Amino acid sequence: MATLFDAAGLSDEAPRPLADRLRPGTLDEVVGQDHLLKGDGPIARMVTSGRWASLILWGPPGTGKTTIARLLAEVSKLSFVQISAIFSGVADLRKVFDQARALREQGTGTLLFVDEIHRFNRSQQDSFLPHMEDGTIILVGATTENPSFELNGAILSRAQVLVLNRLRDGDLDVLLARAEEAAGKTLPLDADARDLLKRMADGDGRYLLNLAEDLLERHADAPLNAEALVAAVQKRAPLYDKTQEEHYNLISALHKSIRGSDVDAALYWLARMLVGGEDPLYIQRRLVRAAMEDIGLADPQALTQAVAAKEAYEFLGSPEGDLAMAQTVIYLATAPKSNAAYSAFGAAKGAARQHGSLMPPKHILNAPTKLMKEQGYGAGYEYDHDADEGFSGQNYFPENMDRQTFYAPVERGFEREVAKRLEYWSKLRASNRT
Repeated sequence: MATLFDAAGLSDEAPRPLADRLRPGTLDEVVGQDHLLKGDGPIARMVTSGRWASLILWGPPGTGKTTIARLLAEVSKLSFVQISAIFSGVADLRKVFDQARALREQGTGTLLFVDEIHRFNRSQQDSFLPHMEDGTIILVGATTENPSFELNGAILSRAQVLVLNRLRDGDLDVLLARAEEAAGKTLPLDADARDLLKRMADGDGRYLLNLAEDLLERHADAPLNAEALVAAVQKRAPLYDKTQEEHYNLISALHKSIRGSDVDAALYWLARMLVGGEDPLYIQRRLVRAAMEDIGLADPQALTQAVAAKEAYEFLGSPEGDLAMAQTVIYLATAPKSNAAYSAFGAAKGAARQHGSLMPPKHILNAPTKLMKEQGYGAGYEYDHDADEGFSGQNYFPENMDRQTFYAPVERGFEREVAKRLEYWSKLRASNRT
């Protein structure tokens, strides 16, 4: 929405960051998102057909979400309205909807761009629905968080979710070239420092241009090397929001690396999470889970190691306690793997649901009362310690349920020994029945 400041032309003279001055003027100038904007991409098809639909643009910071929304409004000839879910409330939304309704009565549609749309609560998100359905607004929402977790299903059913890619090296090179062309000079960096600058940006084009702007304003006698660059600009921490999707992505990467016995990758993901400020207790819980779920009795010490790491961390704190987690990650990643216990318990739960409330066989029930003895409770029970081999081979399943096999140990680690025992007992059980 234009202001008096804009109408007077004063905004043209106001200082603007380089990232804003270099904002693309056409969709063709947007970098890194060709899968959406070129060829048979969904936005390219919308532009070609002239049929506009509501969109959710999901991607990391600095990948062009706001720019694409602005350019879509220009191409579609829709009135562009931008709000931020961080600063807007119910009253602001009501004003926007009233304005859009008034414009519609004059024959003009509205493209409403909502930045950080995931910050709106469920009821606020629901307020968009009737205006999307009757065509009062074309909604374009921008989010850095997984829409599946953060947006109402009703919104998602009415809007197409488009995923924007993190900018790659070639895309960042294009942005740096544009920055140098606008400044009329090259960045004062040697080749290694230029590569480091791109790594610092971590796929964020806006952040890259902000760094470049600072460097272009410096008067350097000689190109900076990588070490001088680090001293000249503050290196930001890796992108990691420990409360949102990245939190789940990295813990998944850690767990799957352990399961896949890739010790080096597992250590890397552990380090990424710790550097990003993840709660160590959350990591330790997942290590305990991995010990039970993916190693189990193939190495019974795995669970002991995982629990001991938690105790060591509580005793030492960080950074010394971090090493206990690293040691556990190494142990788990290099341990023999088996999900036999995990699968067996899942199968047993399935059988429990399938067969209902079957009673245990009476011979394994206690009979503390005379009536229970008269009913046959405990009759015929054989005390295993008194039997040959310490194994009676009696039936412990319900009488109306066939014997089931849930646990199938693997031929790895300690479970190889467990498999031998089970096979031996199975033979004894069969001989007792004959």
